[in-house]
Amino acid sequence: MPQITAAAILQITLLLSALPAQYLISKWSGSNAAQRHRATQRLIGAWSELRKHYFNLTAWTEWVEQWISKLKFFAAQEDDGQGESPALEVLMHDNDQGYFGASKEVRSPRPLYVLHRVGQVVMEKNNHMVGVIVSWDHRLKAPPEWTKKMYSNSELQRVEDTPHYKVIFSGPGPNSLMVGYLPQTSLELLTGFQPDIPTLNMYFSHFDGKKFVMQSWLQELFPED
Repeated sequence: MPQITAAAILQITLLLSALPAQYLISKWSGSNAAQRHRATQRLIGAWSELRKHYFNLTAWTEWVEQWISKLKFFAAQEDDGQGESPALEVLMHDNDQGYFGASKEVRSPRPLYVLHRVGQVVMEKNNHMVGVIVSWDHRLKAPPEWTKKMYSNSELQRVEDTPHYKVIFSGPGPNSLMVGYLPQTSLELLTGFQPDIPTLNMYFSHFDGKKFVMQSWLQELFPED
């Protein structure tokens, strides 16, 4: 009788999971064909990479290091009752300089080159994370020490005059969240999808099927969104 290796078992399991995975994609990845196609392509890509690299320790190490590097754009916090981290506090709430979309200045008139709006659901292109826009600046507005860590000199020249958005994402835990301050070029608009993210009720009253509807205090800051 032929011997079945662990690798063969893993491959058979992944192949058998293809149909249920397609079913889940159709249920979870949005109501339109474009979103389902995007999710299917990511699944196929993930399977291809797993087949080539799942047994390669070096590849796993490099993958982890890449993710750690990418996640430096975000501040994360678990809702554990012990208070927020300083990084999240700065990103989420007020600061005297109005950094990270915290300015109380009314965003009107709205520049035509600001393509996304508060309440819209977006996907971060590199990590395929889905979040909701809660604020924006017409150009980068962040502390110099932060920009030096986030961008090289050449990158900064490209993005400093680009609209930046404060976006809330779900964190790794059920009650955690992540906050990003991201350039317009790194975001892709999603429609018809309602993510479940902690603290959204602080900013929005409900989801109307296309975007989240702002609370009155937020609408005053972004009257044209």
